[in-house]
Amino acid sequence: MNAIFDSTGPSGAGTGPVAEVLSTVLFGPDARREHGFWRRLVATEPFRRPLWPPPGPTPDERLALAHARLRALNNALDSAARPAADPRALAALHEWLAPVDPALTTVAGIHYNLFLGSLLDHDTETPRDLSDFLRLRRIGTFLCTEVAHGNDAAAVETTATYDAGRDGFVLHTPHAGAQKFMPNTSPAGGPKSGLVAARLIVGGVDQGVFLLLVPLTDASRALPGIRVRRLPARMGSPVDHCLTSFDQVFVGRAALLGGAQGRVGDDGVFRSDTEGHRRRFLASIGRVTTGRICMSASAVGSARTTLALAVRYGGHRFVSGGRASPPVPVIAHRSHHGPLAEAMATVFAMSLLHRRVLDRWEKAAAGPPAEREAAERMVDIAKGWITWQARSVIVECRERCGAQGLLESNGMTELVTGIEGAITAEGDNLAIHSRAAAGLLFDAAQVPQDDPAGDPPDGDLADLRFLGRLLGQVERIRFARAAARMAQVPHGGPLERWNAASGPALRGVEAHAYRQAAHAYENALAALPGGEARERLGELARLFALRWVADNSGDLLAAGHLTAGQVEGLTDATEQLVAAVSRHLPELAESFALPGELLADWPIAGPHYTHAYDDPGASWHTTAARQPAGGAR
Repeated sequence: MNAIFDSTGPSGAGTGPVAEVLSTVLFGPDARREHGFWRRLVATEPFRRPLWPPPGPTPDERLALAHARLRALNNALDSAARPAADPRALAALHEWLAPVDPALTTVAGIHYNLFLGSLLDHDTETPRDLSDFLRLRRIGTFLCTEVAHGNDAAAVETTATYDAGRDGFVLHTPHAGAQKFMPNTSPAGGPKSGLVAARLIVGGVDQGVFLLLVPLTDASRALPGIRVRRLPARMGSPVDHCLTSFDQVFVGRAALLGGAQGRVGDDGVFRSDTEGHRRRFLASIGRVTTGRICMSASAVGSARTTLALAVRYGGHRFVSGGRASPPVPVIAHRSHHGPLAEAMATVFAMSLLHRRVLDRWEKAAAGPPAEREAAERMVDIAKGWITWQARSVIVECRERCGAQGLLESNGMTELVTGIEGAITAEGDNLAIHSRAAAGLLFDAAQVPQDDPAGDPPDGDLADLRFLGRLLGQVERIRFARAAARMAQVPHGGPLERWNAASGPALRGVEAHAYRQAAHAYENALAALPGGEARERLGELARLFALRWVADNSGDLLAAGHLTAGQVEGLTDATEQLVAAVSRHLPELAESFALPGELLADWPIAGPHYTHAYDDPGASWHTTAARQPAGGAR
């Protein structure tokens, strides 16, 4: 057991075995409180994976299992309101549950964050009875996206028209494109209620998009006026993605989630302290930002788990060592351990950036609007960058495990497909990065740029501070390029100007994410005293930064930030770090603190993985049984 999660063990950063010190770096100084519950939970029986050879469950059976686990999870909580009210608990839930059961993670994230979290956020004046949802007598879901409106969800066309005579709202779906296109809305798992994003019409005036609490199903069917149809099977998680529509469905006035963005009073008059439809909409769906943090957490947990499996399997799988040489583990080959070493540097960067963004978001929540907006932009950038990096890591690790990595019993296939959902959920990565790019481009225009000309730099490729400065120059180069392209079309319309700039601007967002991840590495190193753990973390940090510098060496050389000799030295510097990191891959993977029970459920995680494929009726057993005692030798 990793001592930072053991109530009897030490928890101070910088002390103890290397893996435990690095676990503290990854999970924070309060890891026992923040992560301990979820780590213990995934090691218990309701969350264990069935072992092969029994036939795998069907998608419907997997969905039923996800809902059964949701109830087990809910029963284990002191209060179901806790994760809904605590972004750190929500993030930890996703970090630990995503590698175990992506379907469970989806339904739990929707219920606790988007549904319960929104109810708690907006019902502060007259709190409603949430006992059915807290005790899971009804499961909560969230209906925002429509067939014709995803990233432009502020334009949804489902309507909620105020009926003064009945003092409530009539929900209606006007056409096929306005059907809700969301998961977990069928009766599967039990009765459901949803928060429905609809265009509020009061006195014939469109007041913008708000959320309304609407009962959707009982235990077996949709309620009157509501149609729920299952969509075709989707890749990955077996969650019931559905089309949901409303035909003149009435709900009382209390169904509206009000707040500063707007409310309808006893007199039937709409009032709002928030100007503009878009701001009202963003206030109503504020939980989507927390959801993006959760998507980053899911990606971090899934990438760590896949990498740990690949490292363990690489040490157990032996191949020929060559003529007259004994077999060697496949991970001994540079072609195998090199990609895993680079993946390890990336996974640490993902983990550290995720924690950095979560800390910033939590601190900014009660701060001035400018701080909240900056923190939210960083949430968006991190969500896109982390989930895209996770996809690359997971696919690489799956490939390093060959055919074994394609078997569902070995735990990787769900994560390969599951990460695609995280890339799209809570805002497509490209869309949210485009918004971030526009903001960063504007900010960059307000800051005087360094003169790119001048004497070649005097820097050492082994110096993390020098590498950090180069990462900053990559970001400046890309945004300067975007600004220059935009300036070439001064008389064009907004779309034409943005199209000219968006390519380098989006690459600037990527560079910004790399720079922020490098800062997270620097902060983690600064918190550690000297010693072996600090050496290991420093090697990872330099490898992470050096790979990005190498990818952009042409731009850096052209701008005078690298010399030709430094560019020539990039390959050797990188190879030295790959070798250094590769020597410690098992120990670095151990710092992920995956419970032994969890690893035991995946055959390739153990040295005797071939035992999972043993056949009691095969000749190697039956021949020995038939061999008479004292038989021929």
